Amino acid sequence: MIILLPPSETKTPAPAGDPVDLGELSFPELSEARETVVDQLQKVSASPDALEQLKVGKTLAAEVQRNTRLYEEPAHAASQVYTGVLFDALDLAGFSGEERGRAHRHLLVISALWGAVRPGDLIPAYRLSMGTSLGEIGSLKKFWRGELAGPLDAAIGDQLVLDCRSADYAQAYRPRPAQTLAVRVEKENAAGQRTVVSHMAKHYRGLLARTVISQQLTDIDDAAELAERLSPAWKVELTAPTEKKAGVLTVVVTEEPKSL
Repeated sequence: MIILLPPSETKTPAPAGDPVDLGELSFPELSEARETVVDQLQKVSASPDALEQLKVGKTLAAEVQRNTRLYEEPAHAASQVYTGVLFDALDLAGFSGEERGRAHRHLLVISALWGAVRPGDLIPAYRLSMGTSLGEIGSLKKFWRGELAGPLDAAIGDQLVLDCRSADYAQAYRPRPAQTLAVRVEKENAAGQRTVVSHMAKHYRGLLARTVISQQLTDIDDAAELAERLSPAWKVELTAPTEKKAGVLTVVVTEEPKSL
């Protein structure tokens, strides 16, 4: 199984260390595409209207300025650079060594800057979202869709894909529908009425990914089996994937899921 995650919008800079080495990142065949995006991001970030182009407010000016030094900034493991609701819930730092190894093999973060990285890849903090139209590149979603399909399809093969991404990042890479489960989160009240969870969906997706890693469910490649194995801790409903349409794993929450 491969679990696809979005990055966090906020990043934690590394306190010290060597800069990024593109050749050492997972999927080195993406190095040229990464160079293209880094170059454009540095140029845009140095321009007078950088904040407007990157769709951020004045409070983030220092982060945009840091974009101009991406090849000089210290790099840290992606699992430590990416922070926020989903990654707090995932709590990679709380994993055992064996679990961290499993996380590195089975988690992929789809990134507006790097394309795709694994948790152990060393990257600097940056400010860039997938919904941006970046300089001469234009739509990052369209750019990465053309770059990621080949390498990621080959790496994933016939594995089940548990897709925990938000909409913009989901558009940048589309796994084969027949082997994909998009994670949807709904909240159910005491009367049985449901509403779609928006912001806190990140929290539950992080918890779900943690369950899959910690309970060694990553070898499951059948959607029905995954739903069944999750059921002791989670209330889930499965819409099975087809050759033409990805499946949906709906997580129904009323309170924190029980521990397995």
